[in-house]
Amino acid sequence: MTGPAEVPTPPGMEAQSITEAVSLALAPIFLLAGIGALLNVMTQRLGRVVDRARYLEDVMERGEDAEPYRRHKEELAALGSRIRAANRAIYATSASALLVCLVVALLFFEQLTPFDVFVFALVAALFIGTMGLLTVGLAFFLREIAIAQRSLKVRTDLLR
Repeated sequence: MTGPAEVPTPPGMEAQSITEAVSLALAPIFLLAGIGALLNVMTQRLGRVVDRARYLEDVMERGEDAEPYRRHKEELAALGSRIRAANRAIYATSASALLVCLVVALLFFEQLTPFDVFVFALVAALFIGTMGLLTVGLAFFLREIAIAQRSLKVRTDLLR
């Protein structure tokens, strides 16, 4: 009786190559988890802003005195700016997450193919793109926060 037959391994599919690919992919996966957490915060803020905007639209459609209407109109304009900034932040940050996924896929591809130099350059370019889009997303997120801070007003007449 003979031992178990060895299954031939295709070129580039050695266990060490796969282990190296998994090790290389861990850092981008942690980045992806962080981006996911950021997207969660951004979408929750957007949801609250949209809810407030819809509420104010309903209040304004019912009609009210001139002063509350003016205040609500100002707040609604600020909410519109916040919505645009939040949507741009979410879009750019989501695009950066997509590029991280491509980086991970290419890191595996690089371990399994002879195209090392080409894939390495592509991974580097995608990672730079990832960081660029993440930076843009965070910049729009900061803009949304700044708009929220500027539009936050406590009515001193109610404090008397």
